[in-house]
Amino acid sequence: MAKKQKKVSRKPTLPFGPLNYWLFLVGIILVVMGFVVLSQGSLTLAPLLLVLGYLVVLPLSILVRGKKQGG
Repeated sequence: MAKKQKKVSRKPTLPFGPLNYWLFLVGIILVVMGFVVLSQGSLTLAPLLLVLGYLVVLPLSILVRGKKQGG
């Protein structure tokens, strides 16, 4: 005889927490600021902002996990 499996209903949860969304917003702001500064002719500050936004903050917004709730 096959065992019957119980279906467990779980509440749908968002994959990211508030910290992830804030970091993503900061990353987008840094990238936009980098392009604005680049359009004004800065060749030192603009690449720094773009690298910081694209290679540090945006990946962090995906990789950072929040605190676990419950056991």
